[in-house]
Amino acid sequence: MKSFFIKIGKAANSIKKEGVWHGGKKITGYLGIFLKSLAEKKTGNILFIAGGVGDSARYRAFGVAEELNQHGFAAAVAMSDDPFLLRYADEFRVFIFHKTIFTPKIGKLVEKIKAQKKEIIFDTDDLLFDPQYRERIDYLKNTNELEKKAYETGLGREFLVDQYVKICSASTSFLADVLRNYKKKVFIVPNKLSRDDLRIADKLQAAGTQLPRADIRVGYFSGSSGHNKDFATITDALAAIMEKYSATRLFVVGLLDLDMDSKLKQFQDRIVRLPFVSREKHFKNISEVDINIAPLEIGNPFCESKSELKFFEAGILGIPTVATATQTFKEAITDGVDGFVASTTKEWFDKLDRLVSDSDLRKSMGQKARKKVLQNYSNKNSHGEDYYNYLKSKL
Repeated sequence: MKSFFIKIGKAANSIKKEGVWHGGKKITGYLGIFLKSLAEKKTGNILFIAGGVGDSARYRAFGVAEELNQHGFAAAVAMSDDPFLLRYADEFRVFIFHKTIFTPKIGKLVEKIKAQKKEIIFDTDDLLFDPQYRERIDYLKNTNELEKKAYETGLGREFLVDQYVKICSASTSFLADVLRNYKKKVFIVPNKLSRDDLRIADKLQAAGTQLPRADIRVGYFSGSSGHNKDFATITDALAAIMEKYSATRLFVVGLLDLDMDSKLKQFQDRIVRLPFVSREKHFKNISEVDINIAPLEIGNPFCESKSELKFFEAGILGIPTVATATQTFKEAITDGVDGFVASTTKEWFDKLDRLVSDSDLRKSMGQKARKKVLQNYSNKNSHGEDYYNYLKSKL
């Protein structure tokens, strides 16, 4: 029932925040992914069990499965609500649980896996597993009571307190450090672009450069609810930029209910809001801005745990990013070379100012970002030998 409540809660939130049309399209898209997964035959020796079908599952389950398959493994993905889930205990040898709610059915699957002495790995890309961070997670404050109750003990915490589970995988080094406090061995498996993502990006790149236009577009691709505090950290800098450069326009994409600070309301005629869209349209939207921004709340562990995907989703299209100087973004971005990181309002203003005023800098920084993304953030060029060798040892 807990899993059902979360899904009902998320669906209700989508309708409430994005309206019947846009929210309904989002829900329909996710339902299609779920049904497609159920229809696919599951074969191989590594099975990812995903608790959902959103971007988190896209990168951590479907994406990593694709990466492993490219390196000679046989990996598949199943949803935690798959009616045939229990039979998979007999058919696979390694089971990787990502954001899986510990329902009675999951409990039975885990017991079958243990009885056969097979491998269980816990995977995460945020801090929802640890209840001590609940008060720092702005996302949960914007959910309904059904979702709040489902997350109150930590999402997947049962795996972390289970002595049978020795191994975790995580998207960032910050998360890896937190997981080591549970006395687990942790492999850092960064999020990466899929081959389909590269196909879309290459198609957009081949279409040629943007037509000349008078405006400079700053894009904020928020992705999900719970980003009001993140966005609030840069409204002073954005307002100053929009005041200085009348040609700047702000594109807020993916979150129609984002709160706008009063400082920005005077620029409403230069602020464009766009709804949730398909993956292909998402990349097209990014390709049509000049500067990508990725603000996060400073000093918030939940924000520190976030991956660098907003850097590489823009970078693959040659779009430069200014991001909050979290541990993850500082590890991903060489400041001033293939992007910018910023901690203070002054740094945000200065670095946005440089990009807005210098088209050559935008172009060169975007090209360097694309080169780094192709090297480090695509399944096509993936490299994680320690992780691959460990999995091989369990097969």
